[in-house]
Amino acid sequence: MAITVGLPRALLYYKYHVLWKEFFKQLGVQTIVSSPTTKATLECGKKKVIDEACLAVKIFMGHVASLVGKCDYILVPRLVCVKKKEKLCTNFSGLYDLTKNIFSTPILHYNVDVEQKENEFSAFLKMGSTLGFSLKQSAQAYFNAKRMEEEKKEDQLDYQHLLLRQKNLKILLVGHPYNLYDKLIGGEISDYLKKEKITVLYSDRYDLNQVPIDCVPISKDMYWTYNKEIIASLWHYRKQVDGIILISSFPCGPDSLSNEMILRKVKGIPMISIIRDELNSTTGLITRLESFIDLIKERKYAYGIERSR
Repeated sequence: MAITVGLPRALLYYKYHVLWKEFFKQLGVQTIVSSPTTKATLECGKKKVIDEACLAVKIFMGHVASLVGKCDYILVPRLVCVKKKEKLCTNFSGLYDLTKNIFSTPILHYNVDVEQKENEFSAFLKMGSTLGFSLKQSAQAYFNAKRMEEEKKEDQLDYQHLLLRQKNLKILLVGHPYNLYDKLIGGEISDYLKKEKITVLYSDRYDLNQVPIDCVPISKDMYWTYNKEIIASLWHYRKQVDGIILISSFPCGPDSLSNEMILRKVKGIPMISIIRDELNSTTGLITRLESFIDLIKERKYAYGIERSR
């Protein structure tokens, strides 16, 4: 009988789901993904962790709970450092231990810490071995999955470039993928903008090879890898869009720092910061978005009149 691995639809899922799914598929391992986030997901997760935990972690725990009893393992990776001299948020390094102490269900994990010479490739080999596969099988599965992941990223980037050519209002949503794409965090924002016929672009659809160049104007020594990618993408796209929305989960330490740097150093474009927490009301969110869109439209109109003169 095939092994089944549960994938919580939260946190790193939105960055690595193509790699994970394809790796397991190559090995003949079945996967099950938790359903999109609802308020019930959040309420369940809130009961598992302390009040001070960030919204994204509370949601993650709700997704883990929804998978218990439905699979042989639940995937919870431990990511500490994916680039030398940089770190990830401590939530990612402590997530495995936190989950293991909350749930008694079998947890599958892999560890990435390049400063300790534990890279992604070796991590996936060990994970494959845990599931009973040979090094050769795991290596082949990883390389095929990595190729699929790169092709998907290229397709998304090509599509984003097509959207940039459109003449209607364009707004860039900036944040971690788990904030941008989670139904409860960023989903309400993107859904509203699309309903208003606004072209929505995403900061994670960006060529990461440009990060060392594009991040410098905002920060020359950003410590957190994922926030470094975010500010580089924002700087890259800032002149190609009409407005920028920063989306964060409360209370995120790295985001609070990087967002403050962005707001101080990026000028000449309408920009707002939206921090989602468990008490946010949809009505208040929509009111802010309506005002922001009105501001962008007035600015474009005024700019058009000025240019015509």
